[in-house]
Amino acid sequence: MLEDLAAHVLDIAENSVRADGTKVTVTVEESLKKDLLLFSVEDNGKGMTPEFVAKVTDPFTTTRKTRRVGMGLPFLKQSAELCGGGLDISSQVGVGTKTTATFQYSSVDRPSLGDMPTTVMMLMTGSPEIRWIYKHVTDNGEFDLDSEEIIEALGGDREMMRTPEVAQWILGNVKEGLDGIREGLSVH
Repeated sequence: MLEDLAAHVLDIAENSVRADGTKVTVTVEESLKKDLLLFSVEDNGKGMTPEFVAKVTDPFTTTRKTRRVGMGLPFLKQSAELCGGGLDISSQVGVGTKTTATFQYSSVDRPSLGDMPTTVMMLMTGSPEIRWIYKHVTDNGEFDLDSEEIIEALGGDREMMRTPEVAQWILGNVKEGLDGIREGLSVH
C-alpha cells in the first residue's frame, strides 16, 4: 500500500511514462480556506477506453505483467472518499489521461502529502525525455517548475538532467519553493 500522496503521484506519473506521454503536468493544491487538498496528474499519452476507465479502480484490473493486482488507484479512491473527497479519471484514447484526487484538508484520516521535492526530482531526472510541469498552489501563492526551462539552461542536453548536481538542484529548488508557499499549512 502506498503510504503518502507523493507516492501515489509518483505511481500515477510513472503510468503516464508507460503510456508514452511526452508531457506530464503534476498539480497540487493545498487550501485551508477551501478545506481542500487536491492533486492531479495529466498526460498526453495513449489514453484509455471508457470501458477501461470505468473499471480501472477495481484492484483486479491492471495492465502490468509483473503482478495480477493493481492496488494503487483502488486504495487512492478509498482513501479520498474516506476523507470527504474522491477520485476522478478522465481519459480519451489517443489524447491522454487526467487523474485527480481530492481530500478534505482537515480530515484526520487524510494521508500526508509526503515528500514532493523528492518525487519531482525523481520524475524529472528519471525520464528527461518527457516535459514535466509541476505546479503547487496554496493560499499563500504558487510555485511552478518546468523541466524544459532547466534543459534550456543546460544548453539543451537532456542527459545532464540525470547528473547528481542537477538532481540536487531540482530537489533544493522545489524544497525552497514549497517552503515559501506552505508556511502555516499542517505537514500532516
